[in-house]
This record gives sequence, C-alpha cells and structure tokens, in this order.
Amino acid sequence: MKNTAISPFVRLQSELASFAKARDWEQFHNPKNLVMALSGEVGELAELFQWLTPEQAADFPKEKKEALAHELADIQLYLLRIAEKCNIDLEEACDKKLVLNNEKYPVEKCYGRAVKYNEL
Repeated sequence: MKNTAISPFVRLQSELASFAKARDWEQFHNPKNLVMALSGEVGELAELFQWLTPEQAADFPKEKKEALAHELADIQLYLLRIAEKCNIDLEEACDKKLVLNNEKYPVEKCYGRAVKYNEL
C-alpha cells in the first residue's frame, strides 16, 4: 500500500515556489543561477569549519550551532529548488543512490577503509 502523505520534500518545494513567486523571483530561479547560489552557501558552510580541529568539528561549538543550522537549511532548500526546476524527484533519487552505494561499497570490502569504490 503506497503512502499517500505529502513528503517533506514536496511540501518544502511548494513553499519555496510560493516564496519565489510572491517576490517575482522565478525569473532568477533557473538551474544555473540556483547552482551558483548553492555553491556560495556551501562556501559559507565550509567557512564555519575552516579553522576547527577535527575534534572541534566533531563537537561543533554551541555558540555557532544556529549559524550551522541556517547554512545547512540554505543548502537543503537550494537542492530542493534545483531538483524541482530539473524535474528530479529528489527523495526517489536519494533512495536509488543509497541502493547504488550499497552495491558499490559492500561492507566486506570497504569496512574501515576510506577509499573510492574503484580502489576496493
């Protein structure tokens, strides 16, 4: 039996589309521009981690957690918008990618190893 509930991705994409339409931003929301904006947000995320030690990054500073949450949300929202504009069901794509990764990285070959699948 298929779940008929609206996925969180679809709900967010609808809200994003309404947000952009209300501001007449659809004219700017083409895949190229959205990818460029996404790249900037990823840079802002990287900046939060730039000078942290691995230990500090693992226990992210509490005073910067809200900024981290905002950057992660920005990235997720841009990904959803790009997927919508490119007619990609992102939830389905993620499900398929997880299956593919399980095939490419079998536990018995990659356990404890940080190498690409073609080096296993």
